[in-house]
Amino acid sequence: MAEVAAPEDLEARLEEYRTELTGYCYRMLGSAFEAEDAVQDTMVRAWRSLERFEGRSSLRSWLYRIATNVCLDALNAGNRRARPMDLTESTPVAQAQLNSRPEVTWLEPVPDGRVLPQAADPAETALSRESVRLAFVAALQHLPSKQRAVLILREVLAWKASEVAELLGTSVASVNSALQRARATLAAHGPARTATADPLDERQRSLLDRYVAAFESYDMTALTALLHEDATLSMPPYDLWLRGHGDIVGWMLGVGSVCRGSRLIPTVANGTPAFAHYHPDPEGGFSPWALMVIEIVDGRVSGITSFLDVKRWFPLFGLPERLDPAGA
Repeated sequence: MAEVAAPEDLEARLEEYRTELTGYCYRMLGSAFEAEDAVQDTMVRAWRSLERFEGRSSLRSWLYRIATNVCLDALNAGNRRARPMDLTESTPVAQAQLNSRPEVTWLEPVPDGRVLPQAADPAETALSRESVRLAFVAALQHLPSKQRAVLILREVLAWKASEVAELLGTSVASVNSALQRARATLAAHGPARTATADPLDERQRSLLDRYVAAFESYDMTALTALLHEDATLSMPPYDLWLRGHGDIVGWMLGVGSVCRGSRLIPTVANGTPAFAHYHPDPEGGFSPWALMVIEIVDGRVSGITSFLDVKRWFPLFGLPERLDPAGA
C-alpha cells in the first residue's frame, strides 16, 4: 500500500480530501446535503475496502473513483435538481401563484467553505468559484450522469483524459467524445458568467450596498435602477419565477410587500454574493425569512434567488437564528 502506511492514519488522510470531494459530489448532484451524504458513503466504502487498495493509483484517484460510483448510483434513481426557470415559463405577476414542489426538485445552495478547498493560486480559486455558481451547476444537471462526471473531471478539476478513462473504466476516445457532447449541451443551456464574491471590485461592492439600502427601505425606484431589464426573481420551494422590472416590482409591492422593513446580512453562497434575509417578527426583532443569492452581470443584478426553507439553510450557513430589534 503505497499511500496508506497504517490503518490508524487512514481517517486523517481521508479527511484531507473531504472538502474537494464534497465539491465534486455537489456539482454532480446539485444538493449540499446529498453531496455530504455521498462523501460520507465514500469514506465508509474506502475504509471497508482498504485491503483492496494496492497503491496502483493515488489515494485521491481511488477516492474519486468511489465517489463517482456513489454519485452515479444516486443519479440512476432519476432525480435531477433544477431551478424554477428550468421547469416552467416565467409568470406575469397578475397570474402569479405560489405552488410548492418537493424538496428533491430543487437545486440547493451551498456554503463556499463546504465545497471549495483553499488554493494558493488565485486563478484556481476563481475557477473553483465559477464552477459552483447556481447557473453553472443548474446547467450541469442537463447532462447525462457520465457526461457530467467527464466534464467536471476534465474541465473543472483538470484531470487528463487518460486519468478520467481509467477512473470510469473506459477509453480515452470515449472520454473525449463524452466531453465534446457535454460541451455542446452546456453551450445550448448557456449559463451566463456572473460575478463571483471574491474579489468584488469597487463597482460591485457599491452595487450591493445600494441593493441593501433599496431593499431595506423598500424603495422600488432605487431597486429598479439596480436590476437588468430581464432580471429574474425565484423563490424555491415555489416553482413561480418572474422576469423583468415590471413583474418583479409588481410582486414586491403586492404579495411580496410582507418583506417591508426587512434586514439583509451579507454572506456568500455558491461563490457569489448572498444575503441572509430577516423578516420583522411580531414579537420583536427579526426572524429568518430567506437565503437570498445574488447574480451580477455587467454591473447590475441579473438574478435573485430567495431560498425560503430557512430551517435547512440558516444552520448550514452558520447564520444567526434571529436578529435583535436594532438589526445587529
